[in-house]
Amino acid sequence: MRRFLLMVTAALVSACATAPRPASAPASATTPVVTATPVAAPQPAPVDAVVAQTDIGLATEPRTLDAVMSEGTTRSRAAGDLQYLTDVIGPRLTGSAAMKRANDWTAAKFREYGADSVWLESWKFGQSWERGPMTLAMLAPHRRQLIGFSWAWSPGTQGPLAGDVMLVDARTEAEFAQRFTGKLKGKYVLTSVPLPIWNPDGPAMTSRDSVRMDSLRRALVVVPSADVTSYRQKQLALLAAEGIAGLVRDGGKEFTLVSMSGSPARMSDFPYFIVPAETYRQIHRLLEMRETVRLEANIRNTVSRDSTVVYNTIAEIRGSERPDEVVLLGAHLDSWDLATGTTDNAAGSIAVLEAARILKAAGTRPKRTIRFALFSGEEQGLYGSAKYAEAHAAELSRMQAVLVLDNGTGRITGMSLQGRDDLRAAWVALFAPLAPLGPFTVQSRNKGGTDHLSFVRYGVPAFNFDQTTSGYNHTHHSQADTYDHAIPEYVAQAATVMAATALELANAAVLIPRTPPTAVR
Repeated sequence: MRRFLLMVTAALVSACATAPRPASAPASATTPVVTATPVAAPQPAPVDAVVAQTDIGLATEPRTLDAVMSEGTTRSRAAGDLQYLTDVIGPRLTGSAAMKRANDWTAAKFREYGADSVWLESWKFGQSWERGPMTLAMLAPHRRQLIGFSWAWSPGTQGPLAGDVMLVDARTEAEFAQRFTGKLKGKYVLTSVPLPIWNPDGPAMTSRDSVRMDSLRRALVVVPSADVTSYRQKQLALLAAEGIAGLVRDGGKEFTLVSMSGSPARMSDFPYFIVPAETYRQIHRLLEMRETVRLEANIRNTVSRDSTVVYNTIAEIRGSERPDEVVLLGAHLDSWDLATGTTDNAAGSIAVLEAARILKAAGTRPKRTIRFALFSGEEQGLYGSAKYAEAHAAELSRMQAVLVLDNGTGRITGMSLQGRDDLRAAWVALFAPLAPLGPFTVQSRNKGGTDHLSFVRYGVPAFNFDQTTSGYNHTHHSQADTYDHAIPEYVAQAATVMAATALELANAAVLIPRTPPTAVR
């Protein structure tokens, strides 16, 4: 979410982006938690007008919250569970066998930790896809092996496939027809200029450098007029009609890292792969010099013909007084497959699992049901949470809140209100008893790109916790997203905050008021 560089990269190549997001193992050893050092919290965004504040009547006893915080910070199981999920089960691409193993393992852990009920909810997903081996080489102007990865849900090459490279920088269909029609057969195509990336090993960025970089980024973002939008929607089909050899995408990160994505909703008919920013920038420089650049790729991927059944892992602690009203804690269990999906989003999933363990171990008895959902299909378009919300539409009016964690291994620093500025005082009050785990900030901001959005559109109060970045911009979607970059004590803090706020909301005197639903597809 955040991550300005990645957002600009997405804008530059949005024609080839994924669909819009509406997307029994042995128990782990106990790992003590080191108390996290407080970090400076962001300042709240200004509110344009005074908003009437909603009082939801928080009533959880301080000693109960103290027990929750004690359990979460002194007897955490987060580190061991996170290591097992990432190192043993590994990457969890939606539709893969590993994802099903992750569903089964998390269900077993919820049962082990005392959840009152646990189940898997199935839904139909577009074709499954399996990454095969890939080799990539530059043949001209010199020969060397390159790093490259297939964009998810793209086909292979059916053997070694060589071709010259061209930059197709058209912005409308008319411009494409005038400049490129009939000229792209057998070519590898770039569709954007490189995103400016500051050299982290060079001198520190000055204020003038910062202004210059911002200006360059803004200059590269095309305002989506009707012609531009129409072209972006048709671009893959236009390239396919030309018979290109393949599409090459900028990795968008430094130090040869790449940002993987893809979706069965936007499958290409030709090979499509991503290369590190350093490689992409070199190719672009060579093309600017009018040098011939020739690549050879050999890619083998497997795509199923039919849709496949996938699962969300669901568990709950049954409410003692109002069991039909629900507080939902959520995260996505699926990941990309270049690494083990630790910060995106095994860390969030383990925080949800650990929150369930904390609440049961601390002996809490919430008045409302607290439900825990580990969604699949988030990375391809929020599909798992959207399917869940659709299947549970009849009970969404009784859902107290949805609280999602999906910003990496960072500690929770507060909450963005997602347009619910009337709940500012309520969130300040929710965080107040948790001061030892803070500091926390409540701010007026809408966050996108993760599973809470599947509920916001139904009018459900749904939020994504704010977190410290903690390296997320580097690890997110990349081949470096491994356990080595996890910060277990931060995951434990996040789990404890989730457990405590869920309990407070479950015990509140009233349901949070709904907002009008938006158009729901």
